[in-house]
Amino acid sequence: MTILDQLADYARERTERAKQSVPLEGIRRQAEKAAGQRIRAADQGFLFEKALRKPDLAFICECKKASPSKGLIAPEFPYLQIAREYEAAGADCISVLTEPKWFLGSDAYLREIAQEVSIPCLRKDFTVDEYMIYEAKVLGASAVLLLCSILEREELRAYRELCDELGLSALVEAHDDREVEKAIQAGARIIGVNNRNLKDFSVDTENSSRLRRMIPREILFVSESGVRDAADVAKLREIGADAVLIGETLMRAPDKRTKLQELKGCM
Repeated sequence: MTILDQLADYARERTERAKQSVPLEGIRRQAEKAAGQRIRAADQGFLFEKALRKPDLAFICECKKASPSKGLIAPEFPYLQIAREYEAAGADCISVLTEPKWFLGSDAYLREIAQEVSIPCLRKDFTVDEYMIYEAKVLGASAVLLLCSILEREELRAYRELCDELGLSALVEAHDDREVEKAIQAGARIIGVNNRNLKDFSVDTENSSRLRRMIPREILFVSESGVRDAADVAKLREIGADAVLIGETLMRAPDKRTKLQELKGCM
């Protein structure tokens, strides 16, 4: 069993426990209420993908305390301060890990960050049940992550359509040719190519370059993982990436505002 299998299984266990506290119908009503409030506020939703549709490369900056491959990344984790720093430095979106066992994430981090900043937040978790999509809406997320590697084709489309109903963006993540085709067939409007193989955690930064050619230009293309410096960012601009998701590089930087400006090529 790979770590990805374990992550998916644990997400199912967490979801079943959550249903004991708040049944599916209850979380659905809460999410639909939140969606109704959005409509009344004249906010048509999909703020995450709107933020990525800009002339220049968009930056999705991640709040992440730990990971299965690197262990503890941020022993001190002032997540609200980090989120504020990202926003002040010009981040377009914030990715918040909510997976609690391997990434030491928390739903509370997402709820509080979404209330603190004005830019869209992605719930970075291993979505294995529609329940988790309703949860994301209730927590204040503007987007959820859907992994081709753990979802069947029918599930992927159904979850993407549910996101549409709630005004949430779906970042559909792929790692190889087959998964990119699967994402396109599911109607993805945003495809993220992960340069890290979640089965063995090896990193290949050329993965984005290889798979970019398969993705139609009208679909937003996000490169994830392995970005270390401004040179890496420049390569992504060259291949026509719409956005980049950066986690560990920023989390390890003592001065995150300065590091983000450096990555953007402003220094």
